[in-house]
Amino acid sequence: MKNTAGLIAGMVLLALGAQGGIRLLVDHDNAGLLGWLPGGFAARLSCYAVIALAGALLASWGSRKTKGA
Repeated sequence: MKNTAGLIAGMVLLALGAQGGIRLLVDHDNAGLLGWLPGGFAARLSCYAVIALAGALLASWGSRKTKGA
């Protein structure tokens, strides 16, 4: 059950990070969820990239563990 929860959480994080990063690339003033974060464009984009990467890794782990069950 925790593997499925990890898979779902990873997919949600991946979607949030990817869509936030794309939105920020298209419109530099639209920071989305990370609008409160100081540091400007580069800091926000790197945070979205880290969120997307963490989501991809978590979803990958959950997917591998769920297939074996």
